[in-house]
Amino acid sequence: MKLLLSITLILILLNTEAQTSPGAQVSLPIIPAPVSIVRQTGKFTFSAETKIIVSLLNNETSLSADLLSQLIKNPSGYSLAVTEGKKAQKGSVLMVLDNTINNDEGYNLTITSKEVVVRAKNAVGLFYAVQTIRQLLPSEVEQPVLKAGIELSLPSCLIADEPRFAYRGMHLDVGRHLFPVASIKRYIDMLALHKMNTFHWHLTEDQGWRIEIKKYPRLTEIGAYRKETVAGAQKKTNNTFDGKPYGGFYTQAEVRDIVAYATSKFITVLPEIEMPGHAIAALASYPELSCTGGPFEVRKLWGVDDDVFCAGNEHVFTFLQDVLTEVMDLFPSKYIHIGGDECPKKRWEKCPKCQKRIKDEGLKNEFELQSYFIRRIEKFVSSKGRNIIGWDEILEGGLAPGATVMSWRGETGGIEAARSGHDVIMTPGKYTYFCYYQSENHDNQPLALGGYVPLELVYGYNPTPKELNTIEQKHVLGLQGCLWSEQIQTPEILEFMAYPRTMAIAETGWTPTGNKNFDNFVERLNILGKRYDNMGVTYFKGEYRDTKALKEKK
Repeated sequence: MKLLLSITLILILLNTEAQTSPGAQVSLPIIPAPVSIVRQTGKFTFSAETKIIVSLLNNETSLSADLLSQLIKNPSGYSLAVTEGKKAQKGSVLMVLDNTINNDEGYNLTITSKEVVVRAKNAVGLFYAVQTIRQLLPSEVEQPVLKAGIELSLPSCLIADEPRFAYRGMHLDVGRHLFPVASIKRYIDMLALHKMNTFHWHLTEDQGWRIEIKKYPRLTEIGAYRKETVAGAQKKTNNTFDGKPYGGFYTQAEVRDIVAYATSKFITVLPEIEMPGHAIAALASYPELSCTGGPFEVRKLWGVDDDVFCAGNEHVFTFLQDVLTEVMDLFPSKYIHIGGDECPKKRWEKCPKCQKRIKDEGLKNEFELQSYFIRRIEKFVSSKGRNIIGWDEILEGGLAPGATVMSWRGETGGIEAARSGHDVIMTPGKYTYFCYYQSENHDNQPLALGGYVPLELVYGYNPTPKELNTIEQKHVLGLQGCLWSEQIQTPEILEFMAYPRTMAIAETGWTPTGNKNFDNFVERLNILGKRYDNMGVTYFKGEYRDTKALKEKK
């Protein structure tokens, strides 16, 4: 009977796709837009008697039930009972684990005046259905006290939903500027609200080492602090500095707390430990890991430094394996990000140890030396049952066998990797770097790195390049927005730069291309803006159009 009901619902949804055009979804402010929506008359209203019934209560399914219960309780005071059961009751919310749902993250949501029924293959699908319910509730639900005359109701509808891509992520650089644990959790909350499943945490940089490694305490005693920071926009010469010491790091206890918090939101935390470049903070702590022996100080300027880990020094690999062992103990993620980008070869060219390594290993040049470096790290990480991800420079000199590529210098690296049978995550700077300005007019915007990445440009990006055939496109796991923090000093600026561009990434990662429409997206965004306001979220409210593109068309 359950199977028959599920098949019937799917057939109804498939046969009513004409009703689910983007324009028809204006009155349902959901981001990302669902695969299919069928509007019906009526509404479901929560009351003090509403029950949440779950077909199988366990640690994972209870996360969704408890979230919905707390969401209703915060403004109303209703304490909704959560019980185990398999049948809906009048006025109840029924959550059912249903193996007939094909996608691991997919769900079906039925809202009538009598009941709400959620069906999902796994607990994560139940969780995403609750995020949809949350966005359909009045925005006042985000306030601590519900205003008089506002009822907690949902519009009657049928929704069938599942993500387009398996990887839907946002990155955050804490190497240049550090953000409190509370801000990291708030960032994770916003990803969860929009059905994103990966938080890429960039933890080490030239300007600061931000994670406690117990075997190497100087990494945080020395590497986590810089004497001062370049003031304002960085110039080629004659820079001024703020004269203020800056630094800090996350203890392993804080890291575990953040990882557990993200897990409760069905979000994987992807840690990044930079190598072989962007390593000045580590070299300032342990100069013997360099080609020259130093001394070094944690970098005060942005950009790329010539000093990197010495690829000819065997102790470097011991050090990095020790670091990664502690990192893998903290992060249960399938992937470990090892950076691999912007590594100058200048020191390697003159280093006797590096040149000996090239000769002994039969390498052609310093680019193959970098490939050797990455392959050794990949072999170690793989021996621990994990996989590496690196920026697209890891293609240079030959790609490590099991590596996944993040393509940031355009799509070329991603195309090359996919054609060679490697998985790819698309992060081209032109579309997904949120350290750039959001509108052509920079007035009333905080200082950015330059550039111009408006919301419309982000939204219009398709992460499956037309140059790839159908089989090759399957290697595109998804996409990610990136937030580099050179000019992001506070949590408020962080949010301003991240939102609403993050929402555009979320919709591209989830919603079928045929359901996407920028005008409709902005309409839904404007409605959800009241919710963000009630949540206290800082976000950009200016020009969303790509004004440069409009000028070029004219």
